[in-house]
Amino acid sequence: MISFIIRCVLAAASLFFTVVLFYNGSWGWGICMILVSAIIGFSFFRNENMILALNQMRLGNTEKAKKHINKITHPQFLVKKQHAYVIFLQAVLNTQEFGHAKSEKMLRKAIGMGLRTNQDNAVARMHLAGICAQTGRKKEALSLLAEAKKMDSSGMMKDQINQMQRQLKVVPSKNQMRMAQMAGGRRKTPRR
Repeated sequence: MISFIIRCVLAAASLFFTVVLFYNGSWGWGICMILVSAIIGFSFFRNENMILALNQMRLGNTEKAKKHINKITHPQFLVKKQHAYVIFLQAVLNTQEFGHAKSEKMLRKAIGMGLRTNQDNAVARMHLAGICAQTGRKKEALSLLAEAKKMDSSGMMKDQINQMQRQLKVVPSKNQMRMAQMAGGRRKTPRR
């Protein structure tokens, strides 16, 4: 929230100084201040912590990515698409800390808000399918994997999706898991 207020003050000040410079006839400095104002304006639409987190994820350093994405405390002040990406990244990176229920809720919210690319939508659905598989909802996980396969137009995630589908064929359903738990509590006595 404080960074948003500072950003607003800087934008207003740079715009004011740009107008003053043009009014006084300093065209060169006025053009330089237009560039500074444009950079500050760009920061309203692209959060610097999110850019750093995405860069760290591309490099494969999830700990630094988690540190950067957790610095964003009020994502509701961002643009809708950026808000969706912050929720998506927080759900993916903090699954262990949040637990399955909260991560699933956040992923569904991010998908509902709309992720920009089909690839990101496919990744979100694949993570959601993994959560559904771990909680015993096999049919829902298979349908989410089918949606992810349709959205993966470049084929980058083809191996991961196929591997998850093979694993889901072996995983028991929620009802089978419940029956196994009930059977584990009773001991069968041998017949005489």
